[in-house]
Amino acid sequence: MADPDETAPPKDEPQGKQAPEDGPDGGKLQDDGPKKKPSPLKNPKVLVVGAIVVVVLAVGGFFYWLHARQYVSTDDAFVDAHVVRLAPQVTGQVARVLVADNAVVRAGQVLVEIDASSARAALDQAQAQRGQAVAQIGQAEAQIGVSQAAYRQARDQAAGLQAQAAEASRDAARLTGLQASTPRAVAAQQVDQTVAQAKQTNAQRDAALRQAEGAAAQVRAAKTQIEGARAVLQAADATIAENQLTVGRTQIVAPVAGYVSQKTVAAGAYVQPGQQLLAIVPMQMWVTANFKETQLKAMRVGQPVTLSVDACPMTLHGRVNSIQRGAGQAFAVLPSENATGNYVKVVQRVPVKITFDEVPKSCPLGPGLSVQPSVKVR
Repeated sequence: MADPDETAPPKDEPQGKQAPEDGPDGGKLQDDGPKKKPSPLKNPKVLVVGAIVVVVLAVGGFFYWLHARQYVSTDDAFVDAHVVRLAPQVTGQVARVLVADNAVVRAGQVLVEIDASSARAALDQAQAQRGQAVAQIGQAEAQIGVSQAAYRQARDQAAGLQAQAAEASRDAARLTGLQASTPRAVAAQQVDQTVAQAKQTNAQRDAALRQAEGAAAQVRAAKTQIEGARAVLQAADATIAENQLTVGRTQIVAPVAGYVSQKTVAAGAYVQPGQQLLAIVPMQMWVTANFKETQLKAMRVGQPVTLSVDACPMTLHGRVNSIQRGAGQAFAVLPSENATGNYVKVVQRVPVKITFDEVPKSCPLGPGLSVQPSVKVR
């Protein structure tokens, strides 16, 4: 039977490990520990895959550069429009408001009505004054006709009396001369009657002439009255036009088609000229994009633009409409003075106007919305 001490493993050797095997010469082989894994960089397959990945990334980056260089974009862009702000031109109380918030209105549509009772009363008064002036003109024209007829009658009468007076004067002169040369040839009584008749005829002629002058004066007076009445008529017409304009201004209409916004007016409110009641955002809108001056080298009018609007669920399209001649800082209220102090170059922004090709109804565009335009320049 074997000795237990001979078959048991040595105490200093760890359990679970086999003892070193005997070498050819009877000695023990040394244990080199765990084997080292080879580096993956020395694996030909890894090197080939890595090279393929690098080539693919380089080719992809090159093609991305070729694609990206065709576009310039900015996030400094906003929807813009000529917002029309409406205010009354007359003072009064608002009678009716005929439009709701954010409603779509057409050009010429009545939006607000102001009480026009006082303006209509003034218009009626002006029309009455005009009628009175027209009556005065008619009366003066009739008076002119009467005066002209009287003048013609007096003138004709004066002409007849002039002839009679001339004949009577000649008769009186002849008889007076005959009496002086031959006293017994004509009676003194006859001479006296002839001379008296001549004087009477001359007096009647003078009276007819004065009557004709009076008739002519009446004609001139009637003409002057007509001129005065016509002046009153013109003033009445001007007053009527002004009051009609005032009555028309009591109705505030939409000058353009668009969307109602910022409505602050209500029925019963007392409004004054210049007080803003509401605003209209026109249908026609565009994008004002502030590009860097270094991005304008290849930008031209008419180039296509892709527009990304946060408020729209789809991508919009447009075209470059115009490029402002000058940077934004050149039009500031207080432009910078670069001729003094140290100068640091700053890339300027230039506004570019971009128009929409088509805006779908599902896109609620409005001034101030953020836009990201991308202009295809190549």
